[in-house]
Amino acid sequence: MSWHARIDAALAARRAEDSLRQRVVLDRPDARTLRAADGQWCNFAGNDYLGLSRHPQLISAWQEGAARYGVGSAASAHVTGYTPAQANLESALAEWLGYPRALLFISGFAANQATIAALLGPGDRLLADKLAHASLLEAGMHSPATLRRFHHNSPDSLARLLAAPTDGETLVVTEGLFSMDGDAAPLPLLSALSRQHRSWLLVDDAHGVGVLGEAGRGSCAQQGVRPDLLIVTFGKAFGLSGAAVLCSEAVAEYLLQFARHLIYSTAMPPAQAVALQAALRCVQQGDALRARLQHNIDWFRQQAAARGLPLTASASAIQPLIVGDNARTLRLAGHLRRRGYWVGAIRPPTVPPGTARLRITLSAAHREADINGLLEALSDAGE
Repeated sequence: MSWHARIDAALAARRAEDSLRQRVVLDRPDARTLRAADGQWCNFAGNDYLGLSRHPQLISAWQEGAARYGVGSAASAHVTGYTPAQANLESALAEWLGYPRALLFISGFAANQATIAALLGPGDRLLADKLAHASLLEAGMHSPATLRRFHHNSPDSLARLLAAPTDGETLVVTEGLFSMDGDAAPLPLLSALSRQHRSWLLVDDAHGVGVLGEAGRGSCAQQGVRPDLLIVTFGKAFGLSGAAVLCSEAVAEYLLQFARHLIYSTAMPPAQAVALQAALRCVQQGDALRARLQHNIDWFRQQAAARGLPLTASASAIQPLIVGDNARTLRLAGHLRRRGYWVGAIRPPTVPPGTARLRITLSAAHREADINGLLEALSDAGE
């Protein structure tokens, strides 16, 4: 089959399954609004949980960083891309989260891929939660290690896999708060099993850091667990982008030598690191924002229950409404869009077959009137 035929067939299959992904050009005038030439919508699709993406302190910090350092890094941090701004951010993150070292990455995807690829070799194994993020699972598939997936949030399933003999090392991988279902991993049990079997535990806490735990330290702090490797990302509650790996001194030095994403990618711009330090201060002092977010979560769930809407048991800012059928999910998202609400229609392969959903996400920037209007539109769609 030729390249053109292969591409055409793949796209045709996606269209037939109502799973074709499409991008839309949108403006974001504030933390709760999306705008285009043909309309304006209240945004219930993003991950800006604390509403920091438009915070004036972050904007000012980035402008000041750009004035001092310029707008790019120009090279890998191993060459010319490492500045006091990046070093200070790494130190602040390590101290805040209780690790000897932090290493900055350009994205959470890159951090997960680099860490797993550098650590795992032939004879090793990666044991990952079945619903772990694509970046984690894909890293395992591309590594020379053996990938095994345990049932979602099931310590018993993990224990059975850990009990199987192996000659190599074992890395257990999970998300702290799962991005599509909004449920939390049982981290104390997973950590205890990992230690019992002399395995390492890696937790990707992209959706927990900034939101959960004392001062927003995340899922692990909330559950009293310190994994061997902690991945935090800045594209959600921090309101920006990028990521960091929290680890020991030895692992940090090892990654600096062998993590190809660090060695061969242009580093995070120092101006962005300046803005991220401002975001870190906002997160650390953000109890009022977290309280407002929690109020919005509670209000959404109370009002949804009163309307008989079938939500999952998620207690987080991620509130999935499972629809099942791809076409119906798209119709519901279209109905909401016509009513002025932007909600993501998430379909396979992002989620398992038969679990297409509206992924409703809440923010501290939302108002009760926003939530009430969304729920009224959903109720009308049900009728």
